Amino acid sequence: MTDTSQASAASAASTADNRGSRRTITGTVLSSAMNKTVVVIVVRRVRDRRFHKFMTRRVHYKAHDEQNTAKVGDVVEIVESRPISKTKKWRLLRIITKADQTMVKEVLP
Repeated sequence: MTDTSQASAASAASTADNRGSRRTITGTVLSSAMNKTVVVIVVRRVRDRRFHKFMTRRVHYKAHDEQNTAKVGDVVEIVESRPISKTKKWRLLRIITKADQTMVKEVLP
């Protein structure tokens, strides 16, 4: 009995390895107007290869928010998942910090 349980545990571990690790990204919620969807903006600074200046790169991701919990200005963590729609390939993992609504109007356009 123990040999079979060890074999099943080993096969489960190998399946997890084949799946690979899923990427997680931290960003700020830009819009939550759609039902069960939030738009998350991720800002990162990269160094230019030729001129060695630091430039700001922004990417928008659409993430699935099942309970509609995230609001504009929240700092959230999203995780890569299977395609949910044409443009949604991320899921909301957790809300790191809630936004203060007075600050949101000043910061976001």
